[in-house]
Amino acid sequence: MDATTLLWTAFFSFLPISELRGAIPFAIARGMDWRWAYLYSVGLNALVAPACWIFLSTFHKLFLKMGWYRSFFDGFVERARIKIHSEVERWGWLGIAVFVAIPLPVTGAWTGTLGAWVLGMGKRKTMLAVVIGVAGAGVIVTAVTVLGIRALDLFVKRV
Repeated sequence: MDATTLLWTAFFSFLPISELRGAIPFAIARGMDWRWAYLYSVGLNALVAPACWIFLSTFHKLFLKMGWYRSFFDGFVERARIKIHSEVERWGWLGIAVFVAIPLPVTGAWTGTLGAWVLGMGKRKTMLAVVIGVAGAGVIVTAVTVLGIRALDLFVKRV
């Protein structure tokens, strides 16, 4: 495995827009075995929760003094609160895990951690929920990627 693939996969795993939806297909397309792509991407994406929590509990307080940051963050928090509030109210930490496990835009580890923090969920429960959710999302993304490649191979062979 070349270093460039590992570096870009790590970048996509940690990037709020792509997370596992970008990292796993990229790694597999670059020749990484699907098992290694899953473990590597999920492991790195799971690190989002503690990184986000550290940011929110330390640097966030300092940045709130800046007007541009406050307006950006308030809007982001409000959108996250609207998306995740009903799930957390109904399911608690399991709601965060399910929310994170759905591999759609704005439903990953970043938003799940932020939503849990905004709604006052404890650090340990948040970390557990995000790790479980990331593992579930990784299974879904890996399965869709591998099965999609196999289906495309069968289609191309018939044509």
